[in-house]
Amino acid sequence: MTIADTHPNMQSAPQGAKEIGDAWTKMVARRRLYTGIGLIILLVAFVSSVRFADESNAGHFFERLPHLFDFVSWLIPKDWADVYRALFDLPSPNGANGAGGEEFNFPLGRVYVWGDFYIPEYFELMIVTINIALVSTIVGFVFAVPLAFFAARNLSPSHPIRLIAKRIMELLRAFPEIVIAGLFSAILSIGPIAAIIAVGLHTIGALGKLFYEVIENIDMKPDEGMRAVGASWTERVRFAALPQVLPNFMSYALLRLEINVRASTIIGAVGGGGIGEELKLAISRGFGAKTMALMLLLFATIIVVDQFSAWLRRRLVGEHAFLLQH
Repeated sequence: MTIADTHPNMQSAPQGAKEIGDAWTKMVARRRLYTGIGLIILLVAFVSSVRFADESNAGHFFERLPHLFDFVSWLIPKDWADVYRALFDLPSPNGANGAGGEEFNFPLGRVYVWGDFYIPEYFELMIVTINIALVSTIVGFVFAVPLAFFAARNLSPSHPIRLIAKRIMELLRAFPEIVIAGLFSAILSIGPIAAIIAVGLHTIGALGKLFYEVIENIDMKPDEGMRAVGASWTERVRFAALPQVLPNFMSYALLRLEINVRASTIIGAVGGGGIGEELKLAISRGFGAKTMALMLLLFATIIVVDQFSAWLRRRLVGEHAFLLQH
């Protein structure tokens, strides 16, 4: 008598494995078929939409495609030294005796601080943009923290409060900053105040969502201990939850600061002040040297902000948190 005779189920094991293999092969083939059909449908929809857009466009996209880089060529400076002069508000020989007009009036933008000492115009505008982003991030952080604790499933005082807090954050981040800035510019007139309100409101919604997701993943044992000794909800948040989440909160806030610098630049194009407004004017008027100077300054500023925030995150969260990711 063999082992197979005493265990009849073992004889059917190879047959069962074969059926599983066949079922797996059929499932993979069916998924590949569905994927192929989906890609074909997507391709047909894309081609149809492009053709419709081309026919609806007065200039016809494909006919104008060879001229795509014509606009870029208008912004190439005739004298690359003017980029440096525009950046630091230095006189340009190309605009001598008023021949260059507004395109080369670099010294007129100087912001004099004391005597002959001045801040170049574009640096001053960049400082305004950074201030808008910084104030908006601080305002967003201050309001997002309590909303996040109200919205967190594991720490919210009550279900209705949780729903209200989540709906508020969803509403605040539902509209792009530029839409909110346009609304407040019409109410408060153009300027940095409208930009701060727009970016700050969106930051509250965006940071609030990130924060309450962090809160919902904390270790609840400290909270249980605080609850056992009769601590209030505020004390539980302050001593049990906040120490666990504060490093992540700061990390997200610094990341949001980087995003807000870019957002503040875009909002400047609709009257929010700062460097974005001047960049829009330079591009629309075809001032190549000024456009290149502004883009260079903006690029350098974003690099500096990114590197500084990365360094500060490492100091706040700890180097070990970054080493564990590699």
